[in-house]
Amino acid sequence: MANERWRMGAMRLRDMTILKFMLSAILVGMVGIWLLGDLGVIKLSHKPMNVGAVVLGGVLFGAGWAVMGFCPGTAIGALGEGRWHAIFVVIGMVVGAAIYAELYPVLKSSVLGWKDFGKIGLPGQLGVSPWVIIPLFWAGTIALFWWFEKRKR
Repeated sequence: MANERWRMGAMRLRDMTILKFMLSAILVGMVGIWLLGDLGVIKLSHKPMNVGAVVLGGVLFGAGWAVMGFCPGTAIGALGEGRWHAIFVVIGMVVGAAIYAELYPVLKSSVLGWKDFGKIGLPGQLGVSPWVIIPLFWAGTIALFWWFEKRKR
């Protein structure tokens, strides 16, 4: 199955299809979100940048994806397609959320207490408009896509 091959290729850093898909969504989304913010349609508010939360969340997400081959969205999609083995992922997400909720007081005073940078964003940290960052990110991403394709041969 093609999507199984893409997931395994992504895990082994050999097939960048999933990464290219995600980065494409980020490119389009970043323009849309900043445009809507500038037009006053939405109000942007960053979540605080907490190193412990990012590390813990990244490890849990990565481990779940590596073991089961699904992220939360694709697990629900697979279940909707009738791939019943995805029910274990959905159950795991619910159980994991319950465990996190129970452990939250302990985590808050330990792992989640690691370096909290507050509500920061790249444009604010660099002191430039997001419209300076966006074309640079687009150019870098397109260059990365080109490099991925060149590497395939």
